[in-house]
Amino acid sequence: MHPALSQLDHRPWPLPAKPWTWRQRWSHLLFAHWPVPAAVLQPLVPEPLVIQEFAGTSWVGIVPFEMSGVTRWPFPPMPGLSAFPELNLRLYVEYHGKPGVWFLSLDAANAIAVWAARTFFHLPYVHAKMSTQREGEWFHYHSQRYRIDPPLSQPVTVTARYRPIGPVRRAQPHTLEHFLLERYCLFARSPRGRWYCGEIHHHPWPVQSAEAELDAAQLAAASGIQLDGPPPQLHYCSGVEVAVWDLQRITEAPSGQ
Repeated sequence: MHPALSQLDHRPWPLPAKPWTWRQRWSHLLFAHWPVPAAVLQPLVPEPLVIQEFAGTSWVGIVPFEMSGVTRWPFPPMPGLSAFPELNLRLYVEYHGKPGVWFLSLDAANAIAVWAARTFFHLPYVHAKMSTQREGEWFHYHSQRYRIDPPLSQPVTVTARYRPIGPVRRAQPHTLEHFLLERYCLFARSPRGRWYCGEIHHHPWPVQSAEAELDAAQLAAASGIQLDGPPPQLHYCSGVEVAVWDLQRITEAPSGQ
Protein backbone atom coordinates (compact mmCIF):
# COMPACT_ATOMS: atom_id res chain seq x y z
CA MET A 1 0.00 0.00 0.00
CA HIS A 2 1.16 3.52 -0.69
CA PRO A 3 2.27 5.13 2.61
CA ALA A 4 0.14 8.20 1.89
CA LEU A 5 -3.01 6.05 2.07
CA SER A 6 -2.52 5.14 5.74
CA GLN A 7 -4.54 8.22 6.72
CA LEU A 8 -7.76 9.16 4.95
CA ASP A 9 -10.01 10.86 7.50
CA HIS A 10 -8.93 14.35 6.46
CA ARG A 11 -9.71 13.83 2.78
CA PRO A 12 -12.65 16.01 1.61
CA TRP A 13 -14.08 13.32 -0.72
CA PRO A 14 -13.54 9.57 -1.29
CA LEU A 15 -10.49 8.21 -3.06
CA PRO A 16 -10.88 7.57 -6.79
CA ALA A 17 -12.27 4.15 -7.66
CA LYS A 18 -9.25 3.33 -9.82
CA PRO A 19 -5.84 2.55 -8.26
CA TRP A 20 -3.20 5.26 -7.93
CA THR A 21 -0.56 5.19 -10.66
CA TRP A 22 2.29 7.48 -9.55
CA ARG A 23 4.21 8.00 -6.33
CA GLN A 24 6.26 11.05 -5.42
CA ARG A 25 7.80 12.78 -2.44
CA TRP A 26 7.59 16.56 -2.08
CA SER A 27 10.24 17.98 0.27
CA HIS A 28 11.41 21.30 1.75
CA LEU A 29 8.43 23.27 0.51
CA LEU A 30 7.92 26.98 0.96
CA PHE A 31 4.31 28.13 0.56
CA ALA A 32 4.30 31.87 -0.12
CA HIS A 33 0.91 33.56 -0.57
CA TRP A 34 -0.28 37.03 -1.56
CA PRO A 35 -3.87 38.32 -1.45
CA VAL A 36 -5.05 39.41 -4.90
CA PRO A 37 -8.66 40.41 -5.71
CA ALA A 38 -10.70 37.77 -7.49
CA ALA A 39 -11.60 40.29 -10.19
CA VAL A 40 -7.91 40.46 -11.11
CA LEU A 41 -7.40 36.70 -11.21
CA GLN A 42 -10.65 35.50 -12.80
CA PRO A 43 -9.57 36.51 -16.34
CA LEU A 44 -6.50 34.27 -15.93
CA VAL A 45 -8.54 31.07 -15.63
CA PRO A 46 -10.76 29.64 -18.37
CA GLU A 47 -14.45 28.97 -17.92
CA PRO A 48 -16.02 27.15 -16.20
CA LEU A 49 -13.40 27.51 -13.44
CA VAL A 50 -14.25 30.06 -10.76
CA ILE A 51 -11.69 31.75 -8.52
CA GLN A 52 -12.32 31.02 -4.85
CA GLU A 53 -12.12 33.59 -2.08
CA PHE A 54 -11.47 33.39 1.66
CA ALA A 55 -12.54 36.24 3.92
CA GLY A 56 -13.21 38.51 0.96
CA THR A 57 -10.08 37.96 -1.14
CA SER A 58 -8.48 35.40 -3.41
CA TRP A 59 -4.86 34.31 -3.18
CA VAL A 60 -1.82 33.66 -5.38
CA GLY A 61 0.58 30.93 -4.27
CA ILE A 62 4.24 30.44 -5.20
CA VAL A 63 5.76 27.16 -4.05
CA PRO A 64 9.43 26.17 -4.49
CA PHE A 65 10.24 22.62 -3.45
CA GLU A 66 12.11 19.41 -4.29
CA MET A 67 10.58 16.40 -6.03
CA SER A 68 12.00 12.93 -5.45
CA GLY A 69 10.99 9.32 -5.93
CA VAL A 70 8.91 10.22 -8.97
CA THR A 71 7.92 6.91 -10.50
CA ARG A 72 5.01 5.13 -12.10
CA TRP A 73 3.81 2.06 -10.29
CA PRO A 74 5.15 -0.66 -10.26
CA PHE A 75 8.48 0.56 -11.62
CA PRO A 76 11.35 1.76 -9.38
CA PRO A 77 12.68 5.33 -9.47
CA MET A 78 15.12 5.97 -12.31
CA PRO A 79 18.43 7.68 -11.40
CA GLY A 80 18.68 11.13 -12.95
CA LEU A 81 14.98 11.28 -13.81
CA SER A 82 13.12 10.88 -10.52
CA ALA A 83 14.46 13.80 -8.45
CA PHE A 84 14.59 17.49 -9.35
CA PRO A 85 13.63 20.95 -8.05
CA GLU A 86 10.26 22.41 -9.01
CA LEU A 87 8.52 25.77 -8.72
CA ASN A 88 4.75 26.30 -8.93
CA LEU A 89 2.62 29.38 -9.49
CA ARG A 90 -0.93 28.48 -8.56
CA LEU A 91 -4.44 29.80 -8.03
CA TYR A 92 -7.34 28.41 -6.00
CA VAL A 93 -10.41 27.56 -8.01
CA GLU A 94 -13.52 25.43 -8.09
CA TYR A 95 -15.11 23.46 -10.89
CA HIS A 96 -18.87 23.02 -10.45
CA GLY A 97 -18.37 23.44 -6.70
CA LYS A 98 -15.35 21.13 -6.34
CA PRO A 99 -12.26 22.98 -4.97
CA GLY A 100 -8.84 22.48 -6.49
CA VAL A 101 -5.73 24.11 -7.91
CA TRP A 102 -5.18 25.79 -11.28
CA PHE A 103 -1.52 26.12 -12.24
CA LEU A 104 -0.43 29.18 -14.19
CA SER A 105 3.07 27.73 -14.52
CA LEU A 106 5.25 24.92 -13.23
CA ASP A 107 9.02 25.22 -13.64
CA ALA A 108 11.12 22.06 -13.34
CA ALA A 109 14.79 21.22 -13.75
CA ASN A 110 14.16 17.95 -15.62
CA ALA A 111 13.51 18.28 -19.38
CA ILE A 112 11.97 14.79 -19.68
CA ALA A 113 9.61 15.45 -16.77
CA VAL A 114 8.60 18.74 -18.38
CA TRP A 115 7.80 17.00 -21.66
CA ALA A 116 5.88 14.19 -19.97
CA ALA A 117 3.81 16.51 -17.78
CA ARG A 118 2.91 18.75 -20.72
CA THR A 119 2.05 15.78 -22.91
CA PHE A 120 0.17 13.47 -20.55
CA PHE A 121 -1.09 15.81 -17.80
CA HIS A 122 -1.73 18.94 -19.90
CA LEU A 123 0.08 21.12 -17.37
CA PRO A 124 2.03 24.29 -18.31
CA TYR A 125 5.50 23.05 -17.34
CA VAL A 126 8.58 25.03 -18.38
CA HIS A 127 12.18 23.82 -18.32
CA ALA A 128 14.45 25.84 -16.03
CA LYS A 129 17.96 25.74 -14.63
CA MET A 130 17.44 25.30 -10.90
CA SER A 131 19.53 24.77 -7.80
CA THR A 132 18.88 24.11 -4.13
CA GLN A 133 21.28 24.27 -1.23
CA ARG A 134 20.94 23.93 2.52
CA GLU A 135 23.01 25.85 5.04
CA GLY A 136 21.97 25.00 8.56
CA GLU A 137 18.28 25.83 8.90
CA TRP A 138 18.24 27.88 5.71
CA PHE A 139 17.28 26.65 2.25
CA HIS A 140 18.63 28.55 -0.77
CA TYR A 141 16.72 28.23 -4.02
CA HIS A 142 17.36 29.62 -7.51
CA SER A 143 15.45 29.15 -10.76
CA GLN A 144 16.15 30.58 -14.23
CA ARG A 145 14.05 29.52 -17.20
CA TYR A 146 15.98 28.21 -20.17
CA ARG A 147 13.39 29.61 -22.53
CA ILE A 148 10.22 31.62 -22.27
CA ASP A 149 7.01 30.13 -23.63
CA PRO A 150 5.48 32.14 -25.17
CA PRO A 151 8.60 34.10 -26.20
CA LEU A 152 9.18 37.18 -24.06
CA SER A 153 12.05 39.65 -23.89
CA GLN A 154 12.28 39.58 -20.09
CA PRO A 155 13.90 36.74 -18.11
CA VAL A 156 12.04 34.74 -15.49
CA THR A 157 14.25 34.27 -12.46
CA VAL A 158 13.26 33.38 -8.92
CA THR A 159 15.51 33.45 -5.86
CA ALA A 160 14.48 32.38 -2.39
CA ARG A 161 16.04 31.96 1.02
CA TYR A 162 13.81 30.44 3.65
CA ARG A 163 13.69 28.49 6.88
CA PRO A 164 11.07 27.05 9.23
CA ILE A 165 10.30 28.74 12.51
CA GLY A 166 8.06 27.52 15.29
CA PRO A 167 6.51 24.13 16.04
CA VAL A 168 4.98 21.72 13.53
CA ARG A 169 1.20 21.91 13.28
CA ARG A 170 -1.67 20.92 11.04
CA ALA A 171 -3.98 23.40 9.41
CA GLN A 172 -7.36 23.50 11.12
CA PRO A 173 -10.57 23.34 9.09
CA HIS A 174 -12.24 26.65 8.22
CA THR A 175 -8.97 28.60 8.56
CA LEU A 176 -6.99 30.43 5.89
CA GLU A 177 -4.15 27.92 6.29
CA HIS A 178 -6.50 25.06 5.53
CA PHE A 179 -7.99 26.88 2.53
CA LEU A 180 -4.54 27.48 1.02
CA LEU A 181 -2.84 24.18 1.81
CA GLU A 182 -5.28 21.29 1.96
CA ARG A 183 -6.03 20.80 -1.74
CA TYR A 184 -6.45 17.32 -3.19
CA CYS A 185 -7.01 17.82 -6.89
CA LEU A 186 -5.87 19.91 -9.82
CA PHE A 187 -7.71 20.88 -12.98
CA ALA A 188 -6.22 20.78 -16.45
CA ARG A 189 -7.41 21.50 -19.97
CA SER A 190 -5.97 19.82 -23.05
CA PRO A 191 -5.09 21.72 -26.24
CA ARG A 192 -8.37 20.38 -27.66
CA GLY A 193 -10.33 22.01 -24.85
CA ARG A 194 -11.11 18.83 -22.93
CA TRP A 195 -11.28 19.16 -19.15
CA TYR A 196 -9.58 16.85 -16.68
CA CYS A 197 -9.33 16.42 -12.92
CA GLY A 198 -6.12 15.07 -11.39
CA GLU A 199 -6.56 13.55 -7.94
CA ILE A 200 -3.75 13.36 -5.38
CA HIS A 201 -3.51 12.25 -1.78
CA HIS A 202 -1.09 12.74 1.09
CA HIS A 203 -1.23 13.09 4.86
CA PRO A 204 -2.30 16.49 6.22
CA TRP A 205 0.51 18.98 5.70
CA PRO A 206 2.84 19.07 8.76
CA VAL A 207 3.54 22.79 8.42
CA GLN A 208 5.53 25.36 10.33
CA SER A 209 5.59 29.10 10.10
CA ALA A 210 8.43 30.31 7.89
CA GLU A 211 10.85 33.17 7.45
CA ALA A 212 11.77 33.99 3.86
CA GLU A 213 13.43 36.35 1.45
CA LEU A 214 11.75 35.79 -1.89
CA ASP A 215 12.09 37.52 -5.25
CA ALA A 216 9.35 36.12 -7.50
CA ALA A 217 8.12 39.27 -9.23
CA GLN A 218 9.28 38.10 -12.68
CA LEU A 219 7.51 34.77 -12.31
CA ALA A 220 4.21 36.41 -11.43
CA ALA A 221 4.59 39.10 -14.10
CA ALA A 222 5.10 36.44 -16.79
CA SER A 223 1.53 35.30 -16.04
CA GLY A 224 0.11 38.83 -15.84
CA ILE A 225 0.13 39.26 -12.05
CA GLN A 226 1.68 42.05 -10.02
CA LEU A 227 2.66 41.11 -6.49
CA ASP A 228 2.90 43.96 -4.00
CA GLY A 229 5.37 43.65 -1.14
CA PRO A 230 6.46 40.51 0.70
CA PRO A 231 4.01 37.60 1.07
CA PRO A 232 1.94 37.95 4.25
CA GLN A 233 1.45 34.18 4.46
CA LEU A 234 4.54 31.96 4.70
CA HIS A 235 4.58 28.26 5.55
CA TYR A 236 7.24 25.57 5.44
CA CYS A 237 6.82 21.80 5.19
CA SER A 238 9.61 19.25 5.51
CA GLY A 239 7.80 16.89 3.16
CA VAL A 240 5.01 14.42 2.39
CA GLU A 241 4.63 11.19 0.44
CA VAL A 242 2.14 11.66 -2.39
CA ALA A 243 -0.08 9.26 -4.34
CA VAL A 244 -1.12 10.49 -7.78
CA TRP A 245 -3.85 9.20 -10.08
CA ASP A 246 -4.01 9.49 -13.86
CA LEU A 247 -6.14 12.34 -15.13
CA GLN A 248 -9.86 11.71 -15.29
CA ARG A 249 -11.83 13.44 -18.00
CA ILE A 250 -14.70 15.53 -16.69
CA THR A 251 -17.60 16.87 -18.70
CA GLU A 252 -20.20 17.26 -15.97
CA ALA A 253 -20.04 18.19 -12.30
CA PRO A 254 -17.18 16.09 -10.86
CA SER A 255 -17.84 13.43 -8.25
CA GLY A 256 -16.85 13.88 -4.63
CA GLN A 257 -18.40 17.28 -3.92
